[in-house]
Amino acid sequence: MMERDLIRSLQEELLPGTTETRHILRLQSDDDYRRCLALLEELAPPSSGGPFLQPLPSIHGFACSLRSPEKTRHRLPFLEIEEDDRPVQIHGLPTVPLRPSAQPLKVRDQHIPWGVRKIKAPSVWKRSAGQEVKIGVIDTGIDYMHPDLQGTVAGGINIVHRHMLPRDDNGHGTHIAGTIAAHSRQAGLLGVAPEASLYAVKAFDHNGTAYIADIVYAIEWCIRQRMDIINMSFGMKTSSKALEQAIQQAIDAGILVVASSGNDGKKGKLDYPAKLPDVLAVGATTKQKRVAPFSNRSKRIDLYAPGEAIYSSWMNGGYHELSGTSMATSHVTGAIALLLSARPRMSGPAIRELLRQTATPIGRKKPASVDTGELNALTAFRSLYSS
Repeated sequence: MMERDLIRSLQEELLPGTTETRHILRLQSDDDYRRCLALLEELAPPSSGGPFLQPLPSIHGFACSLRSPEKTRHRLPFLEIEEDDRPVQIHGLPTVPLRPSAQPLKVRDQHIPWGVRKIKAPSVWKRSAGQEVKIGVIDTGIDYMHPDLQGTVAGGINIVHRHMLPRDDNGHGTHIAGTIAAHSRQAGLLGVAPEASLYAVKAFDHNGTAYIADIVYAIEWCIRQRMDIINMSFGMKTSSKALEQAIQQAIDAGILVVASSGNDGKKGKLDYPAKLPDVLAVGATTKQKRVAPFSNRSKRIDLYAPGEAIYSSWMNGGYHELSGTSMATSHVTGAIALLLSARPRMSGPAIRELLRQTATPIGRKKPASVDTGELNALTAFRSLYSS
């Protein structure tokens, strides 16, 4: 049992408010974690300017800002300083210049973007359109007032500003949401799974940056809210033990995690979290069904999907084109929703293998020029009833 004096020592090391330098701490057990937080709360001063402390129960730890990490490690051996709480970036390359004064593009009639048609999602809609599938979009938020998303966004959380709604202030999350599940009635877009339910999990700020701890908290929220799929259109070059632990918790809870591979155009490279073994990793293809020049390539990529010049929803009711493995990932997330709506009890590994086996080969060479193929939602759906 940890002593009150030790917790008081920890409290003295915590900096007030949030700073650019943050750390992720972990305790050895869930009991220690709960006891530590309870004592910190008990010892906290009544003023509102207390230390920054973000609980992360899935890893038995929390995020905070420390005065001296080395001193804390020496004085408090029951705490493990897991890692620095580093920034993570969204994956997306603008095709249309994104200037604050730019006028958003318009859609005058009902429109199915080329990527949605390319994966043959419309041919599945008569039998499955993503009904009763819950998708957590961990991103910059969603413009839930957008005409094509009003009936699709079912809830969410703002982790960046807890007192605010998860409204998108960047555009990336709204774009992802539109590709997954836009549902226009007359003029507007149709996404891959227009009947799916989206949840705006805003962990990224207006610059498209998030801290690891905020993403961990976002994953924990998705687990508590019983999401079926988590879309992760972001990445970083190095691993994070805290993020890996949280993702494994989600997978153990039966959630499918889909992540973008990265936009460095590198062979044999893959960003985290797509690089994690149980995450479905996605690369991007062009309109010519080639691997996009910006997309990372790797034998560990599970699937490629359209990611070039993808037309989708934008903030303030508008539309924009973006390119990136982020856009490819949203196509795969939507296709998984089509499958889960038809077979709710289908496991993550089974869906992953099905999508790989039914993918369309990429390139004109025989054998195909990459190890896996391009997403084909129709072939995958048909195989459900032929197996």
